[in-house]
Amino acid sequence: MSRFATVGDFSSYCRCVGSEHLSNGKRKGSGNVKSGNKYLAWAFVEAANFAVRYEPVVKRFYQRKCARTMPVVAIKAVAHKLARACYHVMRDRVPFDVQRAFA
Repeated sequence: MSRFATVGDFSSYCRCVGSEHLSNGKRKGSGNVKSGNKYLAWAFVEAANFAVRYEPVVKRFYQRKCARTMPVVAIKAVAHKLARACYHVMRDRVPFDVQRAFA
């Protein structure tokens, strides 16, 4: 985990965040969307689907996101939360706490 300086770098490597270029608060395009590990992206989306199905706390978060956006975007948000939690679990060597990850 020493390869990634921040949790955002890990999430970006896992393709769990968007890629866009901003200048002076204005969107100047999006690029480099295929940078990172596609297998990790797939794994976190699969984990997000199972988490939504079997964990009530995650399901509540997903339903709140679905009320505002499309279901695909909501699943990606759950995957991003799981990627962040995975980073902290591996870096700090602590057990996963769903309440802390999805509070």
